[in-house]
Amino acid sequence: MPPDRSPRLVLVTAPDATIAADLARALVSERLAACGNLLPGLRSIYAWEGEIHDEPEVLLLLKTTADRVDDLAARVSALHPYDVPEVVALAIDAGLPTYLAWIGESVAPADRDTEPD
Repeated sequence: MPPDRSPRLVLVTAPDATIAADLARALVSERLAACGNLLPGLRSIYAWEGEIHDEPEVLLLLKTTADRVDDLAARVSALHPYDVPEVVALAIDAGLPTYLAWIGESVAPADRDTEPD
């Protein structure tokens, strides 16, 4: 069965814009993501270790392919300062065909080495 190269949108939160940008740069340079968009001004309210937290965060929107989601998630876990970073992948059902094709062209297939040259 061939790898699933269909596009995915991956949501990752970060504590600040510097960390979000560092994550995006690493993932794009390693060809795990085609691009990353940073959305500052996020406010997250969540339960963690028995307490309710209310914290500012930055949302990172990453575009990748289905066959790279697991590798992208593993790399986010390795680079992220949170013990349990948010990594949520959503299917992209439709979009400008040339943009969706660009995502697939920009992300290395799972069977290729993704280290930058």
